[in-house]
Amino acid sequence: MEGHGHSKLVRQAAAGGSSAGVEAAFATVAGHVTQLPWDQAAVSVQFEDLAPVSAFPVVPGRRWGPGWWWSATTGRHVVHGSAAMRTQLMVLDRDREVTGLSARPVRLLWRDPDGRVRSWVPQLFARYADGTGLFADCPSSPAAGGDRAQRARMVLEAACARVGWSYQRLEPPPPVVAANLRWLAGYRQPRYQGPPQLRAALADAFAVPRPLADGAASVGDPLQVLPALYHALWSGCLATRLDEPLHERALICAEAERGEGVERRLSSVGGDPERG
Repeated sequence: MEGHGHSKLVRQAAAGGSSAGVEAAFATVAGHVTQLPWDQAAVSVQFEDLAPVSAFPVVPGRRWGPGWWWSATTGRHVVHGSAAMRTQLMVLDRDREVTGLSARPVRLLWRDPDGRVRSWVPQLFARYADGTGLFADCPSSPAAGGDRAQRARMVLEAACARVGWSYQRLEPPPPVVAANLRWLAGYRQPRYQGPPQLRAALADAFAVPRPLADGAASVGDPLQVLPALYHALWSGCLATRLDEPLHERALICAEAERGEGVERRLSSVGGDPERG
């Protein structure tokens, strides 16, 4: 929503004065541009179902352009505009508390103390199982976006906190975690989960923590077992430490063994000379 449409929204926000507070502008599922007071929009709009309010720019010469992420959470594609944003989509898509995802679904507008109308379009929205929401941006570095991004951050944090939501500038995960998630994400499609008997066999094989290769071999042909194993790691039915490289000796445990001490339990299983 650029050009004339954006100018109209700016005029509307300015006309409302300081009493209008933060306004939310978005395109409905039917494609109609709508603007509501933020507090009203937060309780009435399903942002996870909305198309982007504005497109991601295509910058000539940049190695990375807009693309699509297929979400295992929603079964739909979510557009992204950078490698950093795709990584954060991947992280949120694996979060079992997340029930909905969308990209740039709303433009938030407000007036500065000096009377100038400002606006910001958060890159991501995530809906959680308890009904709360997260608006997020995915900077490639903490300083990305400059002063304008930092001013918007203060406004968005306050607006979201007022309705029990949150706004965050998400930091990239550590390189090892990101690499492990990228690998597992390749198996997020339901076609990799395997038949129920295979999933049950994997749960039995890893009822107590054991190396990945040993447990997979005990179940059957690795060509059939490993895709289902990786899907189970993606979906959380199996667990492992993602801050260490994922390899054949990585310790895996079934969901029943998970909990607050899963990393402590996995790291306490000794006797693995290959891991040093």
